[in-house]
Amino acid sequence: MNKLAERYYWSELSPQQRRDVLLRPAVAASPQINDTVRALLSNVREGGDTALRELTARFDKATLTDLRVTETEFEAARQALTETQIAAIRTAIANVRRYHEAQLAEPYSVTTAVGVVCERMIRPIPAVGLYVPAGTAPLPSTAIMLAVPADIAGCPVRVLCTPPRPDGSADPAVLTAAAECGITEIYKIGGAQAVGAMAYGTESVPKVDKIFGPGNAWVTAAKTIVAADPAGAALDMPAGPSEVLVIADATADPKAVALDLLSQAEHGVDSQVILVTDSIELADATDAEIAAALPTLPRRDIMEQSLAHSRCMLVSDVDAALDVSNAYAPEHLIMQVQNARRWLDRVDNAGSIFLGPYTPEAVGDYCSGTNHVLPTYGYARAYSGLSLADFQKRMSVQELSADGIRGLQPTVSTLARLEGLDAHARAAEVRVERLNAAANNAADNSTKAN
Repeated sequence: MNKLAERYYWSELSPQQRRDVLLRPAVAASPQINDTVRALLSNVREGGDTALRELTARFDKATLTDLRVTETEFEAARQALTETQIAAIRTAIANVRRYHEAQLAEPYSVTTAVGVVCERMIRPIPAVGLYVPAGTAPLPSTAIMLAVPADIAGCPVRVLCTPPRPDGSADPAVLTAAAECGITEIYKIGGAQAVGAMAYGTESVPKVDKIFGPGNAWVTAAKTIVAADPAGAALDMPAGPSEVLVIADATADPKAVALDLLSQAEHGVDSQVILVTDSIELADATDAEIAAALPTLPRRDIMEQSLAHSRCMLVSDVDAALDVSNAYAPEHLIMQVQNARRWLDRVDNAGSIFLGPYTPEAVGDYCSGTNHVLPTYGYARAYSGLSLADFQKRMSVQELSADGIRGLQPTVSTLARLEGLDAHARAAEVRVERLNAAANNAADNSTKAN
């Protein structure tokens, strides 16, 4: 597959056909995946570290004595990288930190009525679990995207899990990136068993309150299952295979468009790439550039499988292209069109947006500063990309004075009885009754004294 698989004229499609051509590829997973993952989670919950070692030997082909990464391993990981590689990691961390520090919110206090003060406090989530995949490609960038906001938020417990290599070591770049972000508690555990370890805790791995990070179908299923369990851990967001939608007009560089599409296709065989353009010439040129680039890329086999479910949509203009994009709600939206910024207000649904000819999706993956953990599979219609707020809780506070409860009691009583909840009404009324009684007693005492 050396070009985009299918080409469609958007204006000629019926509403149902439009929905059909925008369907994502099915997640490659056994119909019994949830049952299998539930069994794995139960195994970890009951067997603890012993179960983790057994599962790691089975799935990762690694025999581990210590699950936790040691100081010696951290040092060896750093020594395995070049100074150029470490400098790149530090540049990415600095940019991601700068972007996420701008998201810091202040607590506030509002007087909503006489004697009624309402406040909002912000607290870090006490314990967070960060999952960094290391399947066909280790992802130190994901370690950065998760660890930086967790650090800024001030989460007291930050645990990271990443799968080991067959020799029992973790990927050096992942370890170094995490360490540069202040993560010192890292476990060589992958897959659903890592999610189970963080959700329920073991002899070595502490239990966390929320789990972050992407993963395969097994990891996604495990996160969903433990999030539904009150004894488990919350998840960051629902997700599916990675995807990109590129809107390009006749002014776009077809080589850049082709490589933007291929860079997303190389993530995995179930990734999806879509080109939306008002130029047949651009579509043809992009196909030619894809065919030229593929033989030179190491992950060609993965990309060809991904391209098998790619799409090219031909539209009348950029406005129509944005209709397509908003209907698809892509994880990544690249806009290689003239005066791209002028179209920004037309974007309703996207995880992250890349504007103009000099903004490849790769900069968002690594080092522009924005977070690359994003809603996929159409969830961008309702979910946002990962941010500092995901690592925090916001708690409301209210305090009423005597004048405050006097002023609000009639409203409370009316609304409570409208809902048939008399105890709610009485909880307010008894306080006013006590105030009235105290006021009457004070008046009586004053009269007697006179």
